[in-house]
Amino acid sequence: MKKAQIFLIFLLILGCSKKKNLNETKLISKDSIGTLIKDGEKTSLTREKRISSLNKSFDLIIKSGNSLNNRNLLAEISEQYYKLDETKMQEKTSKVLLTYATLSNDTLNIASSYNLIGKSKLDLYEIDSSYYYFLKAEKLYLILKDSSDIAKNFIAKSNLLYSTNNYLESEQSAIEALKFINKEKDLKSNYLANNLIGLSSNGLKNYSNSIIYLNNALQIALTIDTYEKKFYVPISFNNIGFSYQNNNDHIKAIEYFKEGLKSKYLLPEMPDLFANLTDNYAYSKFKLKDYSELPGLFHLSLKLREKNQLYDGVILSKIHLSEYYREINDSINSKKFAYDALKLAKSTKVSSDILASLKQLSNVDIKNAAKYSQEYIRLNDSVQNEERKVKDRFARIAYETDEIIQQKSELEVENRNLIYYLFATAGIFALLYIVRSQKAKNRELALKQQQQEVNEEIYNLMISQQATIEESRADEKKRMAQELHDGVLSKMFGTRLNLDSLNDAKDKDSIDRRYTYIQELKNIEQEIREISHDLSSEKEKLINNFVGIVLNLLEEQKNSFTTKLTYSFDKNIKWDMLNNIAKINLYRILQETLQNCNKYAKAKAINVDFKSVDENIVLTVSDDGLGFDLNKKKKGIGLKNMVARAEESSGKYEINSLIDQGTSTTVIIPLNAPKPNQT
Repeated sequence: MKKAQIFLIFLLILGCSKKKNLNETKLISKDSIGTLIKDGEKTSLTREKRISSLNKSFDLIIKSGNSLNNRNLLAEISEQYYKLDETKMQEKTSKVLLTYATLSNDTLNIASSYNLIGKSKLDLYEIDSSYYYFLKAEKLYLILKDSSDIAKNFIAKSNLLYSTNNYLESEQSAIEALKFINKEKDLKSNYLANNLIGLSSNGLKNYSNSIIYLNNALQIALTIDTYEKKFYVPISFNNIGFSYQNNNDHIKAIEYFKEGLKSKYLLPEMPDLFANLTDNYAYSKFKLKDYSELPGLFHLSLKLREKNQLYDGVILSKIHLSEYYREINDSINSKKFAYDALKLAKSTKVSSDILASLKQLSNVDIKNAAKYSQEYIRLNDSVQNEERKVKDRFARIAYETDEIIQQKSELEVENRNLIYYLFATAGIFALLYIVRSQKAKNRELALKQQQQEVNEEIYNLMISQQATIEESRADEKKRMAQELHDGVLSKMFGTRLNLDSLNDAKDKDSIDRRYTYIQELKNIEQEIREISHDLSSEKEKLINNFVGIVLNLLEEQKNSFTTKLTYSFDKNIKWDMLNNIAKINLYRILQETLQNCNKYAKAKAINVDFKSVDENIVLTVSDDGLGFDLNKKKKGIGLKNMVARAEESSGKYEINSLIDQGTSTTVIIPLNAPKPNQT
């Protein structure tokens, strides 16, 4: 809901831009590629023509090959796609830039591509991935000591943290940005950093600090002599007014909202900002009990938001109208707008909007207030839990990113010292050994990174499937409740009343009617059995979800290899008690074990068995292959990973093998295994 009251869109559109080599750009601007890119930047052209020009320039660069000039231009094209909300093309261009820059060991453009990919991931609301790429860009920019790009990357990261309500870290990131900004030359970044600190402080309810930084942003906006000035200034007026409004200083808030509304550019060029200012201005007047322009201003804002499909703003306008009509004792309109707000909020599935609508309904619909309050409390707890999870994931991503960089740094130092030593003692043969060793270690590190990405993909897939299952379960429960209430209970009530009326009657007609009603009770009994059967079937479908994923893996094994594969699943396993991380680990261990069988064992038969033993899930994979000597065989990365996965889920991993007698692997995972943090 706060996103409708403040205005942050230009942080997304203008947040970060790649610094270019001016001399090289001037040289290339003479040819067709430079001309096309300039056409893509022209705001005087239609959006379609600008996108078409960028597409042509991208194709020409791909054909002309990998050069420093082309890499710089790819970064510029990606930035223009971003400003035009062409997220897919922006991500594609950024990944091509990353490939080219990596091949050329161009650290600056590698960092730039990370930043651009991070922004595209944020637009797609892939928050974890976006944060990960911003962190990678940050590390490289700090190494390069490129102050301008460091600042812009901190601003982008601050914007991401603000969008997830992580106000404290958002404020800290924006403060870090200020340390690297040339305040006289880079006015845009200076404005954005101050604006973000002000907004984050407002989210932390530190209104005095918020107003200081938002006023700093306003003063900077007034000095900017560019196209963006006409938008930055009213945005700042709106944000300062909103901070005063949150601090219940509505008289001061109205002063700033009025100043913001004076801009002649708002209504024709930014009706959404005009609607924000109008609604905020009207709400402060309402809080001061000045109804002179109400509810007209509220309706004007609502009309503009509906016209431009600004759904969070529409919800806010309807809540404000509900508050207004409640204040003037018009309960019909008050309830109507509150109900409309909740209906739209549920259709958009934005938690903050649903919470605000539920809170208003609990105030205006006294009869159902308890129901809405309970729903509000339940959803609010869920939102807070999700926000805590996001913070935990961010902390883990930051830790793992630092850990990988540290490992690389330590590995580089190790190898350098080793090279010096071996070169002095063993000469050319030792150097060849070092090259092989280095490659092996690099492959190991690359494999770790690849496994982490695969883990993220599987985890996201399971979370997505779980969400779909939970939604289906809720729908099914609702349907069953309706059947019980509307069908079974109504029939039982009618039958009981009729039987009560015939209790004392002994004539033949009454006896026949009693028999009829008894038969009706039997029919109701059968109907209850059918509903119970449906519920049991639904539970079985939910439980079999993970089993289905494993079966797909086993069927793929059957279809791809000639080895005979048999498998079994214990029906007593309580899959619904096992957390998603443990399921992922079981899946990955099974996958790695089958791969080892295919690559090394030369087995004719493989057996896979899932059993339930003493509140544990026991996975056994055995084959009749070549086997090996456990005492002589060196533990590879695959075996270490499987042991680590079992231990991560508080389980055990055991392997037994004899030469020419096959291999047997056993994994024991407790059903109540604690769930570790997942990135």
